[in-house]
Amino acid sequence: MACYDSLEKIKAEITKCMKCGNCQAVCPIYKEVMRETGVARGKIQIAKDLLEGRLEHTEKLQEIFNLCLTCKACAANCPSGVRPDKIILATRAAIVRKRGLPLVKRQIFGLMSKPRRFRMGIGMASKLQALGLKKIKDKDLARPRFPIGLDMKRIVRPLAGRPLLSQIPEVSKVPKSRARVAFFTGCMLNYIYTQAGRAVIEVLNANGVDVVTPREQHCCGIPVLVNGDVKTAKEIAKYNLDVFARGNYDAIITHCGSCIGAWVHHYHELLADEPRYGALAKELSAKAFDVSQYLVDKLGMREPLAKLNYTVTYHDPCHMVRGVGISQQPRKVIRNISGVTLKEMKKPDRCCGSAGSFSLSYYELSGKIRDKKVTDILSVNPDIVLTSCGACRMQLEEGLYRAGSDIPVRHVVEVLAEAYAKEGGVTSERKTG
Repeated sequence: MACYDSLEKIKAEITKCMKCGNCQAVCPIYKEVMRETGVARGKIQIAKDLLEGRLEHTEKLQEIFNLCLTCKACAANCPSGVRPDKIILATRAAIVRKRGLPLVKRQIFGLMSKPRRFRMGIGMASKLQALGLKKIKDKDLARPRFPIGLDMKRIVRPLAGRPLLSQIPEVSKVPKSRARVAFFTGCMLNYIYTQAGRAVIEVLNANGVDVVTPREQHCCGIPVLVNGDVKTAKEIAKYNLDVFARGNYDAIITHCGSCIGAWVHHYHELLADEPRYGALAKELSAKAFDVSQYLVDKLGMREPLAKLNYTVTYHDPCHMVRGVGISQQPRKVIRNISGVTLKEMKKPDRCCGSAGSFSLSYYELSGKIRDKKVTDILSVNPDIVLTSCGACRMQLEEGLYRAGSDIPVRHVVEVLAEAYAKEGGVTSERKTG
C-alpha cells in the first residue's frame, strides 16, 4: 500500500523530522506568509497530530495543506533527509478521503478520468474561448472578460486552435534511424504550446531518431495526484501505461518536470501493490527521459552547424531540478548551440510560483513569488528566457508582461530546433502510420 493510500505508510517519514526549521530558509510560501503552518515543519507536525488522532480532518486543515507549491526546496535542504513533499501529498490524500474534493475539482477531475470526454471538453473550450478571454493586442496572451474560474487580473496563453496531436503525424521517421522513441506530449504542449511540441519532434529527427506520438495518450495525472485524488490518478496512470506499452520503444520522451516525474516516480509508487501495473510502471520508468536528458546522456546530441545570436537565461522547473535531478542537461543543450550565450540569473532554481493549479487558487500569493523570479530574470537582461516546463513558461510570460518586458519565454528545444532549421532544415521523412 502506497503512502497515498494511508497516512500510516508515511509515519516513518513524519517521525524523521527533527523540527530544526531549516525548511523556513528555503520555503517560498513561508517567506511570504511568515506563519508556521506555511512551512514544512508546521505541516509535518499537523500530519503527526492527524495520524495520532489529536486533530480532525477539517476544512481549515485542508486549506493549510493546500498552501504548498510542492517545489521540493524543503526536501532538498533538509539535514535529516525528510521528504516533506511526500508527507504533504499523503496528507492531502488522507484529507480528501475523509472530506472529499471541493465541487469544482470533483467535476474537473471527473472529466479527466474519461480521456475521450476530456479531449472533447478541451476542444470545445478552444472553440469558445474567445467568449471568455479577450486577446491582448500584439501579444499571444489574453485576460478574462468575466469570471470564468480565473482571477480577473490573470494573464494566460490561450488554448491552441488545434491540439498538437491533430497537427502532426503519429509517426515521424528519418532515414537510417538510430532509435525509435515514443513522445509523451503532456497537456501544455498538446493544448497550448504546440510549437514546442513540434520542436521536440524536429530535434529528435535531426538527431536520427524516429518519433511515435501515440494518439490516445492522456494527461500525466500529476494535477490530480497533487490535489489528493488518488483514485483518479491511478486510473490515469494505468491508462497511459496501457497506451505506451503497446509499442516497442527504445525510450519514452517527455518535456517537463511533472510529466517526467510521473513516469519515473509516481506511476510505480501509486501502483506498487498491483502486480501487473506495478511491474509495467517500473519497466517503463526505466525508459522515460526528459528530451534534454535524452539528447545529452543517451544520444550525444549533434551540434547544429548554424549559428544563432542570443543571450539567454535558463529557469529550472522545480519538478525537473529537484524532482528528477535534471539541471545540467538543458544547459549542455544550450551551450552546444553556436552563438548562444547562457547568462545565469540569481537562483535559477527558485520556484516561479506557478505550481499548476496553485496559481489558480492563490493568484495573489503566486504572483508575489513569481515577481521575485522576474526580478532575477530582468537583472541579467537576456534576449530569451528558456525553461523546460509549460506551466512555468505561462507564469513567467505573465510576470514579464506585467513588468513591461517584451522578453519572450521559450522551451529549450525550440532554440535548438531553430538552429537545426537554420542549417538547412530538418531532414526528416514524415508519414502517418
